[in-house]
Amino acid sequence: MRNTLIGQGIAEFIGTFMLIFVGAGAVTVFSRGGIDAALVVAALAHGLILIAIIATFGSISGAAVNPAITFGLLLGGKINGLKALVFWAAQFAGGILGAFVITLAIPDIARVNGVQQIGQTVPTANITTLQILLIEGLLTFFLTSTVYQTAIYGRGPVPAGVAIGFTLAACILLGGAITGASLNPARTLGPGLISGDMNQIGIYLAAQFIGGAVAGVLHGYIFGFSSGK
Repeated sequence: MRNTLIGQGIAEFIGTFMLIFVGAGAVTVFSRGGIDAALVVAALAHGLILIAIIATFGSISGAAVNPAITFGLLLGGKINGLKALVFWAAQFAGGILGAFVITLAIPDIARVNGVQQIGQTVPTANITTLQILLIEGLLTFFLTSTVYQTAIYGRGPVPAGVAIGFTLAACILLGGAITGASLNPARTLGPGLISGDMNQIGIYLAAQFIGGAVAGVLHGYIFGFSSGK
């Protein structure tokens, strides 16, 4: 679909969908009292540290730091199977170790009423499996799409790290109060495993890997050659 009007139309459709789903969705969540100071802090902390990670390690490994994005890169033909396996092992190990060190570094803060609270990804009380699949899958798709077009193809006027970090922050503002908005299997598994809170973790991982996979195929084989002009 090299430089075709159909490809450009698909891009406009997805872009407009992202604008409404994330923008209007966040306003909807906020109007119901779902967005508070803690969620804003979470969005900024994840978004800003991701910018720093990409600036630091992007030239070494690409700094995917996300097994779902790695899966998208594999399916899109940007990395090989061996590299994907090495990255998955490193990413999951880093996620688990990071969660464990939280319990060592700030044990009193990380334990509430005898229960570990280390930022594990947990759904709200009334959320359904379909909601988890939709929200985590779509937001992971958005994040992986940004990685492809800015970091892999080097397109757009905004530096890749900034674009990716702010995409993550925006997605957390929408989904954080509903699913936790991990968008990252390592971010989901690490705190979940260390805290012992594995509630619906299989659904989260499936949604995130599916979102990364769809983005990988779309941007690897449809948008990979489009200039957008």
